[in-house]
Amino acid sequence: MTKKVLSIDTQPGIQRDGTVFDLSFYTDGRWVRFQRGRPRKIAGYRSITNQAKGYSRGIYVNSVNGNNQVFNGYNNGLQVVNINNDGIGSGISDFTFSGGILTTGTLVGGSLYTNGTYTLVTLTGGTGSGAKATIVVSGGAVTSVTITTKGNYYLVGDTLSATAASIGGTGSGFSVKVATLNGVFTSSDLNLWQFDSMFDAQGSGGQLLIGHAGQNLAQIDSTVNTPVFGGPISGTTMAPLTDTTGTAPTGDVISVSGGVVVLHPYVFVYGENGLIKNCVAGNPYDWNGPDSNETNLASTKIVKGLPVRGGSNSPSGLFWALDSLIRVSYTPTTVTTGATSSTFYWRYDIISSQSSILSSQSVIEYDGIYYWCGVDRFLMYNGVVKEIPNTFNQNYFFDNLNYAQRQKVWAQKVPRFGEIWWFFPSGDSLECNDCVIYNIRENCWYDGGQAPGASRTAGYFSQVFRFPINAGTELSTTDLVFSSSITTNTTSVIQVPITNQIALGQEVIATGIPSNSTISAIAPSATVGYFSVTLTNAATASATVTATFNTTAGRITLWQHEIGTDEVVGTLSDAIESYFETSDLGFVAGGPAQPSPAGDNFWVNVERVEPDFIQEGEMTFQVNGRPYAQSQDVLSDPYPFDSDTGKIDMRQQRREIRLRFKSNVQGGNYQLGRVLLSVSFGDSRPY
Repeated sequence: MTKKVLSIDTQPGIQRDGTVFDLSFYTDGRWVRFQRGRPRKIAGYRSITNQAKGYSRGIYVNSVNGNNQVFNGYNNGLQVVNINNDGIGSGISDFTFSGGILTTGTLVGGSLYTNGTYTLVTLTGGTGSGAKATIVVSGGAVTSVTITTKGNYYLVGDTLSATAASIGGTGSGFSVKVATLNGVFTSSDLNLWQFDSMFDAQGSGGQLLIGHAGQNLAQIDSTVNTPVFGGPISGTTMAPLTDTTGTAPTGDVISVSGGVVVLHPYVFVYGENGLIKNCVAGNPYDWNGPDSNETNLASTKIVKGLPVRGGSNSPSGLFWALDSLIRVSYTPTTVTTGATSSTFYWRYDIISSQSSILSSQSVIEYDGIYYWCGVDRFLMYNGVVKEIPNTFNQNYFFDNLNYAQRQKVWAQKVPRFGEIWWFFPSGDSLECNDCVIYNIRENCWYDGGQAPGASRTAGYFSQVFRFPINAGTELSTTDLVFSSSITTNTTSVIQVPITNQIALGQEVIATGIPSNSTISAIAPSATVGYFSVTLTNAATASATVTATFNTTAGRITLWQHEIGTDEVVGTLSDAIESYFETSDLGFVAGGPAQPSPAGDNFWVNVERVEPDFIQEGEMTFQVNGRPYAQSQDVLSDPYPFDSDTGKIDMRQQRREIRLRFKSNVQGGNYQLGRVLLSVSFGDSRPY
């Protein structure tokens, strides 16, 4: 006979540290968050593209006129996919890395030129601009070309020339090939990208994408310097930032080991030995003007920089060294000594010299406060450096972290629910497979429970594009999709019989098709029963041949999160498992609603559960527990219920008892209300 009707009053958060019996918070969960003190399922995610090259080591999003550019930095380069505000994309474009001319190669001297040595000759042609050379003409032909000004945005193989007027006024036929560039991009599995953007006020007059691929994925303290790149944010070409303008340009490529950040209108770069360096206002190609600066502020490497609120019209930033936190502020100050006056533009303050940082990707700003992972605790800066108390899962995080992969830990935020997520590789995983979540609003912690949605290598939080974008961890393999007879010609368009198996990004292998040719577009053909399929390479012959259509190896999926309830790829939808388990509700712990240090020594006999959920789809309920704190748990069979279920009758008893609720159906969703339990005193008979 029912003795009591009680409600579940477990406190918000999932506590992984400590023993199960010792907790007043939820003891287990997967893909569940907390709002208003109650559990609710974390939203679903949908594929934007499954053809991004991976693993992703940095994502940046720029939004203009309803178009969202998603930049994906990976080991061998950079890609961009354009999507609308619903996340529908228009294909992926690869970036080309160009640079200034270092050396030239094949020379065609031409004829009838005027003999002599000509300096500061502007070179014409090619993809770039700004290159100048000393050209020697002998015997009516150009005999040597010596680069004196490297220019920018050139590619190896570009064919260059010069006007006849610039080398004597007569002649024709001169050309020279670009052989090598300065500041080249280096493909490496160690590349870890940092991005920002700025307005190029002194140059193009447009927005620039700024990116740095540091070779520090394996070692946060790596001292390998690599170039900082910039290029029009609407284009697909980047070139190294160089000191090529201003009063005394050095021509040097801007290379660092740490990274890059924009404190508008300045670009700051940083690296080993506490290096912090900035350009002239609004000009990332002038690093020698009055308001530029280069200094060393710490004994260890600077690994991360972020803007911070300064005074009126005063750019300021926070910079994390391996053992310090430094604030940089724009504070022009003129100092006069005798008849000499000097203006100092920047102030550098050491906020803390006794700090730490686990990963350069682990820092994130939330409403003007900065949060990050130290090497053994979680930290924040709100004017002073403070530890974030974490009695829920600090041991769970640091004890399970694959420390050899520490640089892969990265931070994300979901302001809609007041959350900061830290993704991390646990156990012996080489990629992130779990996350811990700090809910600022609810002042509690929980985790992803190693749900598939927590396996993400990089991401960008919601801003103009309202969904967070995250990169998956599963690399595709080459698998046969189907075979078909195709018709080729000497263009990149082939004719393929209509089939629902064809898809963008598939690799096409056939005689006359160059290797690594993939499908970039599919359109109806003028020939009835066929598609016109555009490949990334042109066929070498016209013929009818048999082709195989294969999935492309080494690709990952870019996901938009916080949308719907399921995992959606194209037209396919899979359920996302989500569950939570309460704290101990036994009488020995004080009862379901009133936990206390001591209680009545009775078993709990659960006779009825009255669900109270905002619910979509069927859910299940299970009883879990044991007679003593160190005994083995026994989990009951699941009891299904839906939104119309008023009560669930049963006979389940445990001395120490917990309840588990789960959703694992397509379209499933829930928010917990106030569940009632009808219980009586049990006995010590078997479960």
